[in-house]
Amino acid sequence: MSFQGKNILIIGASSGIGLAIAQTLQAEGASLFTASRRAPQGIQSQHSTWDVTQPVEGLFDALPDTLHGLVYAPGSINLKPFQRFSLADFQADFNVNVLGAVAAIQANLARLRKAGGASIVLFSTVAVQTGMGFHASIATAKGAVEGLTRSLAAELAATKIRCNAIAPSLTDTPLAASLLSSDEKREASNKRHPIGRVGTPQDLAAVAKLLLSDEGSWITGQVLNVDGGMGRLK
Repeated sequence: MSFQGKNILIIGASSGIGLAIAQTLQAEGASLFTASRRAPQGIQSQHSTWDVTQPVEGLFDALPDTLHGLVYAPGSINLKPFQRFSLADFQADFNVNVLGAVAAIQANLARLRKAGGASIVLFSTVAVQTGMGFHASIATAKGAVEGLTRSLAAELAATKIRCNAIAPSLTDTPLAASLLSSDEKREASNKRHPIGRVGTPQDLAAVAKLLLSDEGSWITGQVLNVDGGMGRLK
């Protein structure tokens, strides 16, 4: 599964799942382009500094004419009772998870078309298909990501651009640090997953690698639950 000669843009590559994807694809020989608030450590890439909530005109102008893949990995975990969410909370989650992805894809659509077989990978959450208390804001935003995934897959299929989303459960990343901050919390989280553990960034990177590869060229319009069985098993 070689990525030699493939240009891949990873947004949110500085930590967590995005960084693991960058590490995985770098090892496979991909030419990487990254965009996030800070440059990823240990990754050889052409980096652009970008806060995804702040549109930047011409941000991607220096990218090559052809992109074979685009990964949008930024996310948020904002959990509290529904009545304590403000409209601004919902808007903030929507901006990070949905509108940032829309901006990145629109800015690079012409580059993806030129590949003659490109792949877009977005991220949802198990909490969209499995109702979970205190997840109202993030589940709403990620639900929109799933709708965007299917709509783009349908619209762009004629140009051989595939679009899929990965829906993880709790994954051991800096974003989730507060949820795994003690041995007791970690053990409780492990037990909630039928497979017996929370996810790792590498678990998600392996699936993203497939979706971006030629081996995944018949997969589009899908939301893949990579969640240790939480979304479907009891």
